[in-house]
Amino acid sequence: MPSLTRDEARTRAGLLDIDRYVIDLDLTRGEETFGSTTTIRFTAREEGDTFVELRPTTLHGARLDGRELDPAALVDGRLPLTGLTAGEHELTLVADMPYSRTGEGMHRFTDPEDGLTYLYSMCCMTEAPLVYAAFDQPDLKAVFEVSVTAPPEWTVLGNGVAERVPGEPGRWRCAPTPPISTYLMAVAAGPWHSLRFEHAGLPFGLHVRRSLAAHLDKDAEEIAEITRRAFDHYHRIFDEPYPFDSYDQAFVPEFNAGAMENPGLVTFRDEFIPRSAVTDTQRQLRGVVIAHEMAHMWFGDLVTLRWWDDIWLNESFAEYMGYQVLAEATEFRPWTEFAVSRKGWGYDADQRPSTHPVAPDPEAVPDTASAWLNFDGISYAKGASALRQLVTWLGEDVFLAGINDHFARHRFGNATLADFIDSLSRASGRDVGVWADRWLRTTGPDTFVPVITDADGEWRLDLRHEGSRPHRLDVGIYDRAPDLPTVAVQRDLVRIEAVVRPDDADPAEPVPGISRTFQGEPPALLVVNDGDLTYAKVRLDPTSWHSARDLLSSLPDPLTRAVVWNAARDMVRDAELDPKQYLAAARRQLPLETDTALVEGVLSFARGRIADLYLSGEERTAALVALAETAREILLAGGRDPSSALRLIAVRVLIDTVTDPVEPRAWLAAGTFPGGPELDPELRWRVLHRLAVLGAVDEREIAEEAERDPAATGREGAARCRAALPTEQAKADAWEGMFGEGDDLSVYLFTATAQGFWHPEQSGLLVPWAERYFTDVVRLANRRGHAVTEAACRHGFPRGLVGEELLRRGEAALAGPDVTATLRRGLMDQLDDLRRALRVRGERV
Repeated sequence: MPSLTRDEARTRAGLLDIDRYVIDLDLTRGEETFGSTTTIRFTAREEGDTFVELRPTTLHGARLDGRELDPAALVDGRLPLTGLTAGEHELTLVADMPYSRTGEGMHRFTDPEDGLTYLYSMCCMTEAPLVYAAFDQPDLKAVFEVSVTAPPEWTVLGNGVAERVPGEPGRWRCAPTPPISTYLMAVAAGPWHSLRFEHAGLPFGLHVRRSLAAHLDKDAEEIAEITRRAFDHYHRIFDEPYPFDSYDQAFVPEFNAGAMENPGLVTFRDEFIPRSAVTDTQRQLRGVVIAHEMAHMWFGDLVTLRWWDDIWLNESFAEYMGYQVLAEATEFRPWTEFAVSRKGWGYDADQRPSTHPVAPDPEAVPDTASAWLNFDGISYAKGASALRQLVTWLGEDVFLAGINDHFARHRFGNATLADFIDSLSRASGRDVGVWADRWLRTTGPDTFVPVITDADGEWRLDLRHEGSRPHRLDVGIYDRAPDLPTVAVQRDLVRIEAVVRPDDADPAEPVPGISRTFQGEPPALLVVNDGDLTYAKVRLDPTSWHSARDLLSSLPDPLTRAVVWNAARDMVRDAELDPKQYLAAARRQLPLETDTALVEGVLSFARGRIADLYLSGEERTAALVALAETAREILLAGGRDPSSALRLIAVRVLIDTVTDPVEPRAWLAAGTFPGGPELDPELRWRVLHRLAVLGAVDEREIAEEAERDPAATGREGAARCRAALPTEQAKADAWEGMFGEGDDLSVYLFTATAQGFWHPEQSGLLVPWAERYFTDVVRLANRRGHAVTEAACRHGFPRGLVGEELLRRGEAALAGPDVTATLRRGLMDQLDDLRRALRVRGERV
């Protein structure tokens, strides 16, 4: 299907005003298709031609102002509308539409646990025409009136309050919406387990499939309380009240994103309703996502981007507000997780060849296919970091005043970066445009490198600034406590204003550094960007890194500790710090660490990057042993509480790093880890997967476990384990499932299979499949679309098989003629990670 171009959207927006969509969906026609009738009432400003989008299995009829149109004119998802006259028009299309198994359009899921079926729409960003006929672009907003026919025992949810039609079993009608964009229309239907409550005079609801009912009931009060607190907090800081008539949150199966901000009906992936034990950090992340999606009700839904080059206006703002509001409105302190996890995502994306500005040039997003590629760590984590720095510069009161001015001026309309900057400039009296040019129109992270010299009772800090952005940041100065050499005490916290490069300076030269002189002895540890106020890579001077190995866990603020760990992480990735030193620091400090986000983040990098990419052979085996020993020490340090989050983290890491199957065999047989926790379904599948990698389990045991756990996650666990078996037949079967012409796997089952397939322990067996990957993934991308292609790159890339030959094959595939935009971006990122791994190993310059 052709992508909608920016020029086409601009032309159509200049021609049309859309009044409303009247949509009637029939969900009772079987397992393959559903009925969709769309009537669009619109006005043409002048005579002209345009087109409407629809991607049906069958178009039964189309009428424009009572005149029949030829269904055969629908080509590549576009039906031409020619000879429009100036004035009002009515267009009706009647079609059968395909159900999706990939989370795009109208997704259909039958729960293997109880056989019940659930449907939900996902219209972002280009998938509305898989549900209804649309002028599918964000700046053609309209009122939506949606009716649905469903099995009588089902519940239907929509953007507006959905009510049963009296006397018509299975018939539902949703209240008309205010003007919203086409990508935000949503319905969800099925025999939901629903919990409803009222708050601030509005109906709220929580919904899951019935097999998760007990798990929602367990977490419902926490979810509802976070929802209420976030809702009230937004009303304290925003002048504009919540703009819709209800607030439902549906946790839906096989959802590709974390969540989707449909007005009045937010859809979440139902992993946020866990069947197994989770850590405090995982609960906190759920809270962040709840607050993030609620922020979109104002920034994204009330005021919407005009074109997809401004996706950061949606996502960066919601990302920042999700963390900030959760921190201000609840007991959670989520900025540490942001620092140690989300920012790493942003830093990594920003250093790849595929990087782009937070606010890219409009010409860099010429169509919707290219726009998909900007839903990444830059638009989310880097953009949120930039907004946090902007708040530091402007002050929170001024920032919020600008936001409220923006809402008031563009209520139920569309806005651009220029509009946003204008509102902030009006509120602050400052030229925010200059700041935006430096922060939002440039790429790559700045870097701060401290150099310390000592002479005659004083010491000097020279802070080299490599980059072009202005920064406000703090520098923390720490000493060892008297008589306690492994405890840090703060001597000082210094605010630094890092200036920008003069416009006439040579861009190849670094920005002049900042110099300060201090009395006394140099510190044991100096932390640049203490508190993590800005977005920049920082370096640790040699003395500070040496001291950090003793002092890190005793630093009083977890955000300070996160900055130090991030600095070490970046130094490893840039081949400036031996990864074995990072592992040694983790071994020494993590058993003393109390923040679960830090422990999870450090161990995730150590296991996923250092052990599987940056080390090989005996060094990798030693790394796995070191990580297992670290986990055991965390278990000893964490006490005997089997429900401890730190204990759960350590058990997960220990399972993933054991190299001898004897212990995990004993855990599985006992059904518990020694001292707890019990092996719930997630942990049982984790143990079984590790045993499969080690060749210590067979198909019979996987089938028995799948029978024991018939849930959807059990089905995924079985697929992951079967793909991990180190036999030719198991790999051939898994490959056929992923890349064969059948295309039967959902995105979730594809992902699970890919996660099980590649393991460094099996490198000899996997080399032939790595050779096939680059031809088969090209064919797959051209058949199955964005979501599956993204999974095939993120999870299906030959992980852990680091080598020059793999890199050459990847570069050759990237140069091929049939590479889709999604595949090109995915391969570019994976190959960049591969080059970095080779540099860290010292195998490539």
